Amino acid sequence: MPDRPKPTDPPANEDEPILQLSDSSHGSTLPVGAETPADSADSADRADASGASPGDSEGGGTTGGFETLLGKVVVAAGLVTKEEVDLCNAMLESGDREEDPRTLMDMLVDRDFATQHQLDRLRQDFEAKKSGQHIPGFRIKRKLGSGAMATVFLARQLSLDRLVAIKILPKKFSDNAKFIERFYKEGRSAAQLNHPNIVGAYDVGRAGEHHYFVMEFVNGPTIHQLIQKHKRMPERQAIDIVKQVAKALEHAHGRGFVHRDMKPKNIMVTEKGVVKLADLGLARAITDEEAARAEAGRAYGTPYYISPEQIRGELNIGPPADIYGLGATFYHMVTGRVPFEGKNPSEVMHRHLKSPLEPPDHVNPSISAGCAQVIEMMMAKKASERYHDATDLLEDLDLVSSGQPPHFAHRGLDHVAVTEVLTDVVESSPRTVDSGEPPSVFTSPLVMALLAVLALSLLINILMIVLLVSG
Repeated sequence: MPDRPKPTDPPANEDEPILQLSDSSHGSTLPVGAETPADSADSADRADASGASPGDSEGGGTTGGFETLLGKVVVAAGLVTKEEVDLCNAMLESGDREEDPRTLMDMLVDRDFATQHQLDRLRQDFEAKKSGQHIPGFRIKRKLGSGAMATVFLARQLSLDRLVAIKILPKKFSDNAKFIERFYKEGRSAAQLNHPNIVGAYDVGRAGEHHYFVMEFVNGPTIHQLIQKHKRMPERQAIDIVKQVAKALEHAHGRGFVHRDMKPKNIMVTEKGVVKLADLGLARAITDEEAARAEAGRAYGTPYYISPEQIRGELNIGPPADIYGLGATFYHMVTGRVPFEGKNPSEVMHRHLKSPLEPPDHVNPSISAGCAQVIEMMMAKKASERYHDATDLLEDLDLVSSGQPPHFAHRGLDHVAVTEVLTDVVESSPRTVDSGEPPSVFTSPLVMALLAVLALSLLINILMIVLLVSG
């Protein structure tokens, strides 16, 4: 039998959310509709048709445990061929079980047909789908995706004959009060928000030992998937998406909630172009002082898109934090790259705090100056220098999309550049023959013009600050 290349484990996601700097656990579930090629409808249909799926797509239960059905499961997943499973089973049958009590799972790993990590993931999926069969009133069809805290399934709600997404908390968390509370908190938060640009919440509850959250099924890609496919988005398309998300934030903030995990994976687009904000796993009521104090000093969010105040674990996390995350997402959409990169999450977050943002129109010169100014204001290091709310952001986005300059965002004159020009002028000024001294720099027409521009810029900045404070 020819040698088979050693399988490799799937790479870890680089933009997974974190709960705190010292905690390796992840605090947000995968958004509804996100799926990997292995979880596609075709593979699910093949699994159901072969009878090797962990559960019946029509709602029937399984007839055995994971170990019992392992051979069928790995073949249905496309991980191992039937011939390889037969070979491992033959080797197990020919051996002495008392002296060599290995299992099929051991043999698959020993023969490099699969890794332990891959088999563990299959086990988690198997148990999650099996648990999904026990939610009354719903018929599980297939898995949509999975995250650190939950697995999401496509299901049909029998009473209303409609497709829904069901998020199920893994069995290993069923006795963890912290995770259960966060799970139900997400459901309660989503239930208080009713907006066309927010994924709707239908029900949250418990069936036996399984906790579940039923929500609107969004049949469409995430922004993350669109970026992966196209790398960059045209400015007009990106502005339209950001405007719809800003409307969702305007509603959520008006109801007293801050999302705290704005990123491309949590924004979806339906087949009709309607943008949906998903995953309220880290959402918190702005007025929830008890939760704020409990989380103070710890970073909650996703490193590539997290705001500076979230990194510092500040007590007051408000709408500007979401605007920053949306700005980082906007930046990624129009430039094709995240605002700050690093070797690890700590380095990325340090750059959010300290490194200057490279203007997006320097990365992608096709971006208009107005669009770049809006993004830069959304991503200002200080929350007080960003848009105060989503309403102001929407006003500027409307102006930029119509070809006009933004009202709130503006790019001030580079005072450092002006100083450098003045220095060059002084050093290059000719000396007089009579005195041997350079003429006064202030008599140069160029310098006088630059000084006038500098004074005007300072005056405009002062007026803008006064208007923002008073408004």
